[in-house]
Amino acid sequence: MRVLVVEDEPLLAAAIAEWLRDDSHAVDVAGDGGAALERLSVNAYDVLVLDRDIPVVHGDEVCRQLVASGSATRVLMLTAAAAVTDRVEGLGLGADDYLTKPFAFAELAARVLALGRRSRPADPPVLRRAGVTLDPARHEVFRDGRYVPLSKKEFAVLVELLRADGATVSAEQLLEKAWDEHVDPFTGAVRLTILKLRRKLGEPGLVETVTGVGYRIP
Repeated sequence: MRVLVVEDEPLLAAAIAEWLRDDSHAVDVAGDGGAALERLSVNAYDVLVLDRDIPVVHGDEVCRQLVASGSATRVLMLTAAAAVTDRVEGLGLGADDYLTKPFAFAELAARVLALGRRSRPADPPVLRRAGVTLDPARHEVFRDGRYVPLSKKEFAVLVELLRADGATVSAEQLLEKAWDEHVDPFTGAVRLTILKLRRKLGEPGLVETVTGVGYRIP
């Protein structure tokens, strides 16, 4: 999934981003509300992890503007305010979930995954196609019963191909969902990752190239 983390404490922001990247999410980071709104206007994020008390534009206003825009991005609001009234207020602004600081990174990651499922048509708990079984929660892939060790990017790309349910996924779509904003679209990152994924999945080949369009698992 594509996730935007908005947190003005650099060490905490980096730690959250690293934890989520370990779960094969593409993560961008913003340190204030103004930068967050700019990124939200450009990129289609599945989940926004939003610290409520941030500079430039307050987190409440970021949430309010995002909801007003009709965006499908799900909002997980973070705050040090733990009172019930604070949680109710945050949810009233349009946030989908609310997590108080300090929090366990494992819980935050689980909540992000749950919200991501709600940002698109519901996926089954385990994705299956053409002999491939992928468990997003356990981060495991099997082909015909054989365990397939994948890198984070290979795993993220395979998720998108399986979610497409046989439809073709363009390289641009894969870049949008599996890489963060710092990727150079001309590096051939998608082509190289597909090549490695094909090699690891083994024969007979599963991932087809649709010339001029993208990739699919028929």
